Amino acid sequence: MKQAFLVFALLTFSGASLASERVVVVANIAQSSVTLTKSQVRDLFMSGASPELLSLTPVSIAPGEQSRTIFNTRVIGLPESRIQAYWAQMRFSGRLTPPKEVESAEQMLDYLRANEGSVGYLPESTQLPEGLKVVYTTR
Repeated sequence: MKQAFLVFALLTFSGASLASERVVVVANIAQSSVTLTKSQVRDLFMSGASPELLSLTPVSIAPGEQSRTIFNTRVIGLPESRIQAYWAQMRFSGRLTPPKEVESAEQMLDYLRANEGSVGYLPESTQLPEGLKVVYTTR
């Protein structure tokens, strides 16, 4: 009984902390007035379809990172397993390739700074260097 309660408590509180976390979608773009909608971000990360007049390249953090889990559930609307299955099918059929992946938030910042037109996501608490702009924030 105690073990069941402990498991329940851990799942409940880990879900609560996940629910309070937010991620920001960040881009290395020259236009400072650009913002994206949730739908545009989802399309960009799932099909590479960039909003009009912008040439954007999506970058993801590797599976297992909390910011990826939050991004997938709140923006993409799918669990990691469904996203992996989707990309396996797209690669197999030769239609699309998944976004480039980096291992951590630090690597994401480095990649975004070095590559104009790149777009990625980071925990909301991340200090952004000059040249990177928040284009979408999860709710």
